[in-house]
Amino acid sequence: MSPSRADAPYGRSVSRLRNVAVVLAGGTGSRVGLSIPKQLIKVAGKPIMEHTIGVLQASPLIDEIIILMTPGHLDAVRAMLRPGAYPKVTQLLEGAETRNATTKRALDALGDEECNVVFHDAVRPLLSQKVLDDCVAALEEYEAVDTAIPSADTIIQVDEATGRTIDDVLRRPLLRRGQTPQCFRLSVIRRAYERAADDPSFEATDDCTVVLRYCPEVPIAVVPGEERNMKVTEPIDVYLADKLFQLNSDDTPTSRSDAEYRALLEGKTLVVFGGSYGIGADIVALAEKHGARALSFSRSTTGTHVERRDDIVAACEHALAATGRVDLVVNTSGVLPRGDLAETSEETIYLSNDVNYLAPIHIAQVFHPHLRATNGSLLLFTSSSYTRGRSGYSLYSSAKAAVVNLTQALADEWAGDGIRVNCVNPERTATPMRTKAFGEEPEGSLLTSESVAETSLGVLVSPWTGHIVDVRREDKLASHLDAAAAAAAATMDEQRAEDQAPVQVSTGG
Repeated sequence: MSPSRADAPYGRSVSRLRNVAVVLAGGTGSRVGLSIPKQLIKVAGKPIMEHTIGVLQASPLIDEIIILMTPGHLDAVRAMLRPGAYPKVTQLLEGAETRNATTKRALDALGDEECNVVFHDAVRPLLSQKVLDDCVAALEEYEAVDTAIPSADTIIQVDEATGRTIDDVLRRPLLRRGQTPQCFRLSVIRRAYERAADDPSFEATDDCTVVLRYCPEVPIAVVPGEERNMKVTEPIDVYLADKLFQLNSDDTPTSRSDAEYRALLEGKTLVVFGGSYGIGADIVALAEKHGARALSFSRSTTGTHVERRDDIVAACEHALAATGRVDLVVNTSGVLPRGDLAETSEETIYLSNDVNYLAPIHIAQVFHPHLRATNGSLLLFTSSSYTRGRSGYSLYSSAKAAVVNLTQALADEWAGDGIRVNCVNPERTATPMRTKAFGEEPEGSLLTSESVAETSLGVLVSPWTGHIVDVRREDKLASHLDAAAAAAAATMDEQRAEDQAPVQVSTGG
């Protein structure tokens, strides 16, 4: 039975018809000044269109994906569609010279069975699951659906003869900027294109225009889109998309029942560095509760120093000797050096770099062959400071930014090995290391380590790879809107608590 959304804007259950997503990837990249199609440009560690395919693959409402790609570049897409990566993709076809001709090829490939068709631009990689869900839900009531957002700009109409003077100023409250997805009942969009074929002057820039013009009897619903669902078209868009991927990290994985967790974890071996207290200890306890064999390594309990490669090798050998396999690896170890860089000792610089950045690299290298053998998962941790360095935290925030980049790079490198690599970005969390650094803080102002551990375990067993997953106490949108104010407040609070304290070292590390 298909899932439903009670809060969908049209208040209906999601259609039980097969939902086929069609990825339109016919661009050439000429406007961004490159010799490859823009959908193959890498942002946040992956080609733009792979992010798009990943969104559709992750949706429980999408049953099948068909890709229409620029002629001559199908091999690049085949490389993305490595075995098991995107099982919903059933067809990869060459696109045509125009958008409408490409759509027609997709319709020809869909067969005769009625279904819902969800057209989406390959170069809109920031599509949210909410917008996608709402579009599919609207198809329960309507046979054609568009996605659009209000215009913040005044829209003018210029004269047709020269295009240099204003002919009219359009009423902004009634105007919307079109996006994708554009969704249709297959029979409706086919009928529209059949009628359009008889019109010698047929021309349209999108598929809703075709339905509006040639099937005027079919109402087209409008689902609210999002500003972040941008289309990468101009050179600046590539930069903006990359930044948005940094700022708009992923929602948490779908929650699972105890029985589902046990089915995924029973008999698996989990290795946690920094598992003596805080988030690491809670991950160990939660995994053991669900049947995993969890092995914790830390300075205080096993004498493991993550900055020493030999200690990591020894931990790996111990895990293999004890259980014969390694399925999941987590690194929660870290140090929190504070103070101006100009006044920071060489010893502190090396310790910070060794623990916060080189340790994840060594862990990844040492455990790679064993995770490859089990199609395992590696989970690293970052901090909200990775998006923008803060005064007094230059070593810490720069290392956390490097860990995010490392996560994305390894996810790309290891995809062919079947290894998933992700990173959790928790909001300020109540852990012994934080208390040691900043003292007691107001109750309710911090995440609990248990809640971060729950999300972390969900990421570990998810099919995701290359994701940076936010863990927040509040609504994610509100969190982003308040981010600047919150960061400023946090900085002031921490500076009040700061007394040029020495380096704080997690005994879990």
